[in-house]
Amino acid sequence: MKNKEKLIRYCIYIILIVGLTVCVAMLFSQVRLMIFELAERVAQRKTSQYQEWQRALLSYAMGGIFFLILFGYCLLTASGKRLANEIKSEIRDCLAKIDWRSFIKPVLVMSGIYLLGILTIIRANFSYTDDLKRAIEGFRRWYDWSRYVSEFSSIFVHGDTNLTDISPLPQLLAVLLLSISSVLLVYVIADKKITVTRLLASIPLGLSPYFLGCLSFKFDAPYMALSVLASIVPFLFITHKKAFFFCSVVSLLIMCMTYQAASGIYPMIAVVLCFRYWNTREKTNNEVLSFLGRSVFAFCFAMLVFNFFLMKPYLRDDYYTSTAMYPVSHLLSGTWSNIKDYALIVNSDWGIIWKTCIILICILFIIKSFNISAQGKIYSFFVSIIVIGVSFILSYGFYVLLAKPIYLPRALIGFGSFLAILCIYVISDYNRIATIVVIALNWCLFVFAFSYGNALADQARYAEFRINILLHDLSALYPTQGGMQIQLKNSIDYTPSVKNIAKHYPVIERLVPRRLGGDNYWDTYYFANYFNFNQSEKTNITVNSPNENPISFDSVDLPVVLDSYYHTIQSDGNYILVVLKH
Repeated sequence: MKNKEKLIRYCIYIILIVGLTVCVAMLFSQVRLMIFELAERVAQRKTSQYQEWQRALLSYAMGGIFFLILFGYCLLTASGKRLANEIKSEIRDCLAKIDWRSFIKPVLVMSGIYLLGILTIIRANFSYTDDLKRAIEGFRRWYDWSRYVSEFSSIFVHGDTNLTDISPLPQLLAVLLLSISSVLLVYVIADKKITVTRLLASIPLGLSPYFLGCLSFKFDAPYMALSVLASIVPFLFITHKKAFFFCSVVSLLIMCMTYQAASGIYPMIAVVLCFRYWNTREKTNNEVLSFLGRSVFAFCFAMLVFNFFLMKPYLRDDYYTSTAMYPVSHLLSGTWSNIKDYALIVNSDWGIIWKTCIILICILFIIKSFNISAQGKIYSFFVSIIVIGVSFILSYGFYVLLAKPIYLPRALIGFGSFLAILCIYVISDYNRIATIVVIALNWCLFVFAFSYGNALADQARYAEFRINILLHDLSALYPTQGGMQIQLKNSIDYTPSVKNIAKHYPVIERLVPRRLGGDNYWDTYYFANYFNFNQSEKTNITVNSPNENPISFDSVDLPVVLDSYYHTIQSDGNYILVVLKH
């Protein structure tokens, strides 16, 4: 036994020495340059992101040193072993108190609801933005956004390092993860009381318009859903301080390494739980402050570890977002500007019926808090309003601090979680009016999911029809010539069905890609690659949007060679300008 312990100790020493040696060596720029050049040779391609790679390797080296020291402390010192054993014991104790069998039926119920909700999305078989390139080229590249869990998990999901389209399997995995997330969210917010109405109240978590955008991804969907689950899991351990802190840090790091847009879910849950504990005097004020302090410290600690040791800096100014934050001098003004933009975008996305229900739910949240308050009624009234406002701001996650934040629908998934938390809180042990309002909102979201999936299919059919006509005309005009460049001016419009949905649900136009001639890079990529057009040996044509080419063909005054109902083609034999008509 002693020999075994000695062997283990020696192995730990060797791991620590080798690991620290490698990490310390990486602190020197010459070593990082060698690693960078080796990576280029292995990948057999050059990259211009030298500075980003250098910063990333430096962060990994520092992170490696930090984690190795922590690893050694926990395994080699008496105090470290004692701390590790305490955490392990607390985690086991928390898990032993949970009746896991009681989760089976709720998970099956929510799986059925979510699966039915995305049925039309699956039927549409729509390759959504990044899916286009992943299906054709098989690349992962989640690493570029520091999503290492997604990077490695995809290898197991797809059974290969090269990705292929295996839909709807990833979306079904996402449904399962979302179902577990909904059940756990109800378990946490509703004080371990799981009912059908409370489960229905959690529908915005997975079927909000913003998360429908995530579920549209054939490749990314399960990892986006995993980020939501990771943000909820730590609250299963709130009865034990060390276990809660440890699980919070680990889970938040998993969230950051899957999909950072979920970064607002954990603090929102913490705020609402603290409010519930305080308002009902379920815990003393000192206990509430202690829990809030642990939650804030765990969240900040995890974010700092991710930022300094794991995050790959992405600072390109020409991209749609970056990881750069506001400088300290502009932090408050910049953050306030982001909050206003976030509120305006959410307001413009949601239809009047949705917004009416949301306002009523917020009012019911305040009224319920006022009625059940064990504190002063006036205090409860104002604090409940503050909780709603703070939770809304937190729903945007740490994007609110970025100098160049992202407002795409998939980045706003925290708003759906915000609604789910409010709905579960309001519907729990309250009157029938609250139940009716909450169910009405969630029914509208459920129905919208069907409209959205059908809109994807409808827009795809129309886009392919327009692309087929355009490619036919181009191949007829230029059957053999090569080396030409094409620019697309304008874009095809949305179909009448999409326009009809947009009258009451404006977010649909931000969710459904146009496919041809839009501002999105993927619109042109689909046109150029999915029909073997850009890869034709006979034509060898490259396709560029006006935004990507320094020369605008529209200013060259090219002669018109074809004018049809759907488009006008202008060309001088070398350059082609396609003017798309609505």
